[in-house]
Amino acid sequence: MRIGELARRAGVSARALRYYEEQGLLTSERAPSGQRFYPDSAVERVRLIQQFFTAGLPSRTILRILPCVDAGHGSPEAFELLESERNRITTAMADLAAARDALDRIIDIAHHPTAEHCPALREPGWAPYDADVAATDAADSAVREAVAV
Repeated sequence: MRIGELARRAGVSARALRYYEEQGLLTSERAPSGQRFYPDSAVERVRLIQQFFTAGLPSRTILRILPCVDAGHGSPEAFELLESERNRITTAMADLAAARDALDRIIDIAHHPTAEHCPALREPGWAPYDADVAATDAADSAVREAVAV
């Protein structure tokens, strides 16, 4: 089948199929005109590749696992690789949960500001202005006293 037919049957874009070929995940035969042709089994192969991507595996890891799929049994190295990827994803999930929790705290503070978190609540916005006015008044008084003497 040609690339468009495989894309339609597997539910992916032709561009995705070209990418899979570039990464070594999928192979095709070429006609003299350069058109790609795939066997019927390519549909199942593409769906499997999609499952690996959905599971969060990068293409370089998928490439290392596919020989085990083709052979019909997993090697200890493949299982280690999968466990390593699972640990990587678990760590990323924990990092995202921590970021979400920090954002929740920021949202709560924004909805319920306190002087502890918001400098504007520590002193009124007019306080610096009042201090400037008081300083100006004191300077004016000192000038008046000097002139009066």
